[in-house]
This record gives sequence, structure tokens and C-alpha cells, in this order.
Amino acid sequence: MTQISVAALQLAFSDDIDANIAEVSKLVREAAGKGAQVVLPPELFEGHYFCQVEDEGMFARARPVGEHKAVRAMQALAAELKVHIPTSFFEADGPHHYNSLAMIDPDGRVQGVYRKSHIPDGPGYEEKFYFRPGNTGFKVWPAEGTTVGVGICWDQWYPETARAMMLMGAQILFYPTAIGNEPHDPDLDTSRLWRRAMIGHAVSNVVPVVAANRIGTENGQTFYGHSFICDQRGDLLAEFGATETGVLVATLDIDLAKRHRAAFGFFRDRRPELYGRLAEDI
Repeated sequence: MTQISVAALQLAFSDDIDANIAEVSKLVREAAGKGAQVVLPPELFEGHYFCQVEDEGMFARARPVGEHKAVRAMQALAAELKVHIPTSFFEADGPHHYNSLAMIDPDGRVQGVYRKSHIPDGPGYEEKFYFRPGNTGFKVWPAEGTTVGVGICWDQWYPETARAMMLMGAQILFYPTAIGNEPHDPDLDTSRLWRRAMIGHAVSNVVPVVAANRIGTENGQTFYGHSFICDQRGDLLAEFGATETGVLVATLDIDLAKRHRAAFGFFRDRRPELYGRLAEDI
């Protein structure tokens, strides 16, 4: 039997990178103490979600993966605690900038970097000003006898992201995110839609999903939390509401999920020869 314990962190952030690293590190330690082997912090935990506005001064925050303070801190922590930490960060690569994730293994090594594929652009989420679309393609990594895939925030709305990672061998999907209210429409609450989209990926791919979001209010925008872990049937194993700070931990039965996936037949009955339209422009 292949089982793995996973964790999602939920917390608010200041705009002080050192303070944020300290708070994330405290929760990573708590998660590891509860047996978690893969610990997921939220997206861009290095500071406030700066993409609310277009400010050229924010580009000074970006660093190469080997120099980024948050990545280096999580590398040291992963090696100490012997856990995997998918770490979101603002990446500089020469003149280019990406919303990226470093997959850090229990030896503190960066197994690889994934660059966010889908870049949103709208009120409160003006990421196209800061980030190029990722050029890595989707990524999966080995972890504790299984394979994990990670999408970043806006990626989580796309069924193609989840399915691509599944076809690459993923057996758990992780989504670090920074999502909250919509500045242009205070009556629009996307928190329900957000969870339903990812739970839909769980059901249609028969795969557990782990989502970590931030909370708190930053420059008038409130991030709504609701981090969760669900199993391959979309049933919630652990969840937070809109205000809790802490750690969600659940143990996943990978072999059971694999049997359920085979029994549902979604991958057996795929018809790739009919799907060419999916890869064409509208």
C-alpha cells in the first residue's frame, strides 16, 4: 500500500519577506510534526500580492531561483525536516520575469522549476504586467513513492492543466494560490467557484487535490482562504474557512486512488483523435 501524508498551509502575509518566511517556516514545522511529507505554502508568500496594481518598482523583488531568499530558506528547511516543499516565488531570468515554483526535495535540492502557464489579467490580478507566460511546460516530480504535479493559481481553473499532468503520471495535484475578492464587483464571490473547479479536476481525473490560499486584507483586497485537501472522489478530507491560520494535513491512499481511476475508465475511454480542436485557437 502506498500512502502519503500531505499538508496545505493557510495564513496572512505582511510585506516583509523575512517575517513571512518565518511564519511559513513555523507552519511547515508544524505540518512535518504531524507527519506531512509534502507541505504546500500559498502562492508568492514572499510578500503582499503585488499584482493588484502595475508598479515597475516591484520588478526589483524578482530573483533567480538560486538566489531567491524564500527558495533558499525552504531548501534549508526541507533538508532539516526531510520534507518536500513546492515553493512559489517571483523569478528573474535575465530580462524575463515569471511566476514560478521550485520543487524542493527532502535533501534540500531544487528538483526543477515550473513557470506558471496561464497568466491572468484583470482588476486586482494584473499579472500580465509582471510575468511572461511560462515556457517550461507542465511539470511532475517523484515524491515518496508517488508522482506529484503542481499548477499555480490561475492554472487551477483549466481542466487541460490537470489532465496534462495526469497524462504525465501525476497521482496528486497541488495548487498554491492567491485569490480573493474581485475589486470591480464586490458582489462576486468566486470562492465557491474556485473550489468547485478544483474538486471537478479531482473527480474527472480521479485524483486527490491539495489547494493552499492566503487570507487577510492587503491594500483593500481580501483573500478568502478556503484551503482544502480532497480525495480522488472529490470528498473533502480537511478544509479551512475564510479566516483560519494553520495547517491542514491528510493521508492519501495512492493505490486506492489508482484502482478507482482504472475502474472509472476515464483514461481508458479517452478519444485523443477527436480532441484536435482543443489545441486550436478560437
